[in-house]
Amino acid sequence: GWVILTGQMPTDPADPEAPLPEGIAAQTRRVMENLRLVLKGLGLDLEDLVQCRGYLTEFDRDYAEFNATYREYFAPDRLPARTTVGVTGLAVGALVEVDGIARRRG
Repeated sequence: GWVILTGQMPTDPADPEAPLPEGIAAQTRRVMENLRLVLKGLGLDLEDLVQCRGYLTEFDRDYAEFNATYREYFAPDRLPARTTVGVTGLAVGALVEVDGIARRRG
């Protein structure tokens, strides 16, 4: 019942060559929507996530806005466990990447 999700980038799945969204909030939204798409393809949703890891290239600058945007995707009493770390760089020049672990109910 465990599902391990690789890191999702803020790329548009319909046009991976399109420019990345501007700013941490827009990139976080794209990443979360990409996670939702992957989970949906497996018959799951974001509420099935039990743990996530966030990676930020500008941790001090972007953490608060990343955190606020990320929280929009979950009920306040149903946040998955999360670790967020600063990194020196991410693929495609992204500001954020998120991976996760989900658990099938039942």
